[in-house]
Amino acid sequence: MNKTILVTGASKGIGAAVAGRLATAGYDIAVHYHSDRAGAEETKTTVEAAGRQARLLQFDIADRAQCQQVLNDDISHHECYYGVVLNAGLTHDNAFPALSDDDWDSVIHTNLDGFYNVLKPLVMPLVQRRAPGRIVALTSIAGISGNRGQVNYSASKAGIIGAVKALAVELAKRNITVNAVAPGIIDTQMTAELPEEEVRQLIPMRRYGSAAEVAAVVAFLCSDEAAYVTRQVISVNGGML
Repeated sequence: MNKTILVTGASKGIGAAVAGRLATAGYDIAVHYHSDRAGAEETKTTVEAAGRQARLLQFDIADRAQCQQVLNDDISHHECYYGVVLNAGLTHDNAFPALSDDDWDSVIHTNLDGFYNVLKPLVMPLVQRRAPGRIVALTSIAGISGNRGQVNYSASKAGIIGAVKALAVELAKRNITVNAVAPGIIDTQMTAELPEEEVRQLIPMRRYGSAAEVAAVVAFLCSDEAAYVTRQVISVNGGML
């Protein structure tokens, strides 16, 4: 049985850390990227250094037709994945009155529509495997509590939580688990421009989290040990909530 996991947005940050951690746990990885091929190649090298196979998949998760074409083609050549980690996403932050239509649309189309665009071609093949499977979606503390200047991002990530909970119910009897991981402030490119000392004061642990700490939780949810964990949102936020 194929034990490959598709990780979207795997060229850097949390996605790259997840791909590497899953490789050390014994999974082959389909490394998705949008534009950062060099980063995806680095992730592929990391996976192969762990003794696992990796292949690159390039597509825009906001492009429904492209997602369907690339994913259908990939699974027709390699069989369906054991699991999917939905990590790819973006932010365009601003106070709500200053948000442009594109700020709203691009974040919703990428983060929330991307959930549908990637999973729609894959759910029936996952079911037809007639074997346990794993779906993990990266949401955010913003989707739970809301963040100032992130109405668009918070809406997209809250929507993912609702979608995860509903899909988990639909797939539970198929032994396909569906969970969400909600990082807080993680030390990645996405948080590089935040005022670090000021932000630290908002975190009870007084430090940023690491991508590796998020990846560890994702790896658990993909494991055999997590077979009875579904419909959950697990926060990795240093006590912020």
